[in-house]
Amino acid sequence: MREFRHPQGSPEWLQSRCGVVTASMFKVARERLKSGPNKGDFTEAAKDYAFKVAYERISGELMDEGYQTWQMERGHELEPAARYTHEIETGCVVEQVGFITDDDGVFGASADGFIGSDTGLEIKCLVSAKGIRKLWFAEDMSDFMDQVQGGMWITGRISWHFALYCPPLAAVGKELFLRVVERDQAYIETMEKDLREFAALVDRYEAELRAAPKVAA
Repeated sequence: MREFRHPQGSPEWLQSRCGVVTASMFKVARERLKSGPNKGDFTEAAKDYAFKVAYERISGELMDEGYQTWQMERGHELEPAARYTHEIETGCVVEQVGFITDDDGVFGASADGFIGSDTGLEIKCLVSAKGIRKLWFAEDMSDFMDQVQGGMWITGRISWHFALYCPPLAAVGKELFLRVVERDQAYIETMEKDLREFAALVDRYEAELRAAPKVAA
């Protein structure tokens, strides 16, 4: 495990993610076609992401220059308050961390904090009705499970706090949705297999990009 202790959102943090398959994109990287003549092949979204990672490996630059949506910027702005609220609610002390990769620097994760020696923290500041409803009414965390289990895979930790921070719901006592997710080794092994196959696709794209260009006859 390698750790880059740069503040999240900083230019150095963004650069440390360049050319790395990140946990926030594990779900996309695992996407396969479920029907049709190419069933089982990677989706177009997965292929686009593989190309992006290959491009960044070659260029050493972020393909999107670190572009962030307004939702992402809002999340970064709210994160300190979310972390403080989490600490008050749980009594846990959260250590801020940067970007963490496996030993080879192929896969990485940006934990929103470490708690003690064996727990991590993921904070979401969602604004969509669908996302918030799925968590509060159905406790459906499936959209984020690859990221959460991926964080445990990369860091070796055995549990992860998943927190939804939504200040507008403070009036009804639902400012913080918090669940503790335990490490699921079977889930991680299946995910790792899928991600290794995705990494092979990235390698193939990189090799094709580096190959000498074909000369027209």
